[in-house]
Amino acid sequence: MNTSLARFLPILSWGRTYDRSSFSNDLMAAVIVTIMLIPQSLAYALLAGLPPEAGLYASILPIMLYAVFGTSRALAVGPVAVVSLMTAATLGEVTAQGSAGYAAAALTLAALSGAILLAMGLFRLGFVANFLSHPVIAGFITASGLLIAASQLKHILGIDAQGHTLLDLLETLIRHLPQTNWITLIIGASAIVFLFWVRKGLAPLLARLGFPDGVKSALVKAGPVAVVVMTTLAVWGFDLNQSGVQIVGAVPQSLPPFTLPPVPLDLLQQLVLPAFLISLIGFVESISVAQTLAAKKRQRIDPDQELIGLGAANIGAALTGGFPVTGGFSRSVVNFDAGAETPAAGAFTAIGLAIAALLLTPLIYFLPKATLAATIIVAVLSLVDFSILSRSWHYSKSDFAAVAITILLTLGMGVEAGVTAGVLLSILLHLYKSSKPHIAEVGRVPGTEHYRNILRHKVITDPAVVTLRVDESLYFANARFLEDQIHNRVARDPAIRHVILQCSAINAIDLSALESLEMINTRLKEMNVCLHLSEVKGPVMDRLEEQHFLQEMTGKVFLTQFEAAEFTASAASA
Repeated sequence: MNTSLARFLPILSWGRTYDRSSFSNDLMAAVIVTIMLIPQSLAYALLAGLPPEAGLYASILPIMLYAVFGTSRALAVGPVAVVSLMTAATLGEVTAQGSAGYAAAALTLAALSGAILLAMGLFRLGFVANFLSHPVIAGFITASGLLIAASQLKHILGIDAQGHTLLDLLETLIRHLPQTNWITLIIGASAIVFLFWVRKGLAPLLARLGFPDGVKSALVKAGPVAVVVMTTLAVWGFDLNQSGVQIVGAVPQSLPPFTLPPVPLDLLQQLVLPAFLISLIGFVESISVAQTLAAKKRQRIDPDQELIGLGAANIGAALTGGFPVTGGFSRSVVNFDAGAETPAAGAFTAIGLAIAALLLTPLIYFLPKATLAATIIVAVLSLVDFSILSRSWHYSKSDFAAVAITILLTLGMGVEAGVTAGVLLSILLHLYKSSKPHIAEVGRVPGTEHYRNILRHKVITDPAVVTLRVDESLYFANARFLEDQIHNRVARDPAIRHVILQCSAINAIDLSALESLEMINTRLKEMNVCLHLSEVKGPVMDRLEEQHFLQEMTGKVFLTQFEAAEFTASAASA
């Protein structure tokens, strides 16, 4: 088998060993996930401001394409809460919700996101996700969860409310509060209470009644379906839609249509930055879930190929009436727990959803929007984690500041501002921390050849020799800091005749840092002090040997710090 082709088509790898046992396990997982995804897909389409059928459409071809191109064997791709919210926020700035242009813009957004993800995958740019630190991501997801929950309260109350920030949403909710439809509120509140009880209380009850674990797990996962059935029957049986209860209404009974996203230049210019942010957040969420689940079975995830798989999935969504998608946490965990062994489980799920789109959509005509809103609220509140604030406060004040700013900006200015701030803060924090690397003055531990920080250990030092260990690669942002540290240390101690830079933690030296080393060497030479290097790594040494620095350096390069210390000690005493 062509290894290059297998890299881009992982299905060629796992497909060779696919057997009847895998088929049985994948099919069972697909049945469970399909049951969960039907109400969830409808709900996330509602969150994105699109017709409910768009949620089903976005969960069919994208899943099948990911099964071909993705590397995770348990990741379930489709609409997710955060990406759906970002979609609504982005499209709301471009066109009016409910218009034909809104749905068309959603296709373009998905196509752009897919193209960006594909390009990143082909150019092996999976590392870009590392620019978002975990605390910033946690803060963004927490704030997004609150925004999503607040945005769905209008459906729970049966009133109108608009806005992409928390203050805007709360202001319009309060203003329209007197118009609350009490029947809708009873339905929505009951659905929320029931879903929370299913999550927390149903499993212990079933355990006390002696239900097997498999049956217990299936009944808990079917909770959203049960509330959909009960509330739909209630609205239909009592004709509650005539009393102002908003319902889903007619949903096309068909497979996803073939759609071509519009590509006017002005629309592309408006959507390209949001598409990049959606792609980045979606990829971070997806790869985190995929790697967590893969680790449990000692499987490998290729981040660059994951970009290609998610890119193909988003292009599939754009071509079939959907909107941006990614790997979802809850559905992937359900897929994993249900026994999915290969991505074929996703393909079977897609077939199940296609059958639902063809045959079951008339059954959700009387489904109240309050029920879908309740499903969203219960799902996203599990994402809210304010403990990240206390943890980051006690561990790192700079991380706390990043988390707090991300949360405040997301709530106060919207998701696009929040995620942009998160990316910038993550990069700035990295630059700030690495611009002031830890530089330890070290001495020899008695009776050994090991060198440790003089502030932490009882060590032997030579008054004529100072050894500094730099615990960071050297580049433009921290090169001047190293210059200043060495100059200050030598200037305050006239007895120093040798400076040794222990380079065991330096993995790279860029041109700016090389020029700083040349400047350090010149200054020390003027002060009658020799500069030496020890424990330089091979790749770093290769780069230094290509330049004139080593020939101009006043001292030598030593294989070990012990050799350097022995040489300088004898030279200082000579």
